[in-house]
Amino acid sequence: MGVESLLVFIIIGAIAGWLAGLIVSGFGFGLIGNIIVGIVGAFIAGWLLPRIGFSIGGGIVASIIHATIGAIILLVLVKVLKRA
Repeated sequence: MGVESLLVFIIIGAIAGWLAGLIVSGFGFGLIGNIIVGIVGAFIAGWLLPRIGFSIGGGIVASIIHATIGAIILLVLVKVLKRA
């Protein structure tokens, strides 16, 4: 993985984490936390969505949507576990 790929990966994670923080109201972990949530969300979505037959396509926008869906799932799980 080159430096450019790593930078794009971090930017997509940051955007996805930020969007997920906006969608799941009351949850945001700051810049570094949002990047981590977005990256972990991308891994969650990459594992879960193909198993349920959901496909978005390719490209940067699809990657951001994909990572945002995973980050939303992660934030909802964190919110439920904090409430319990």
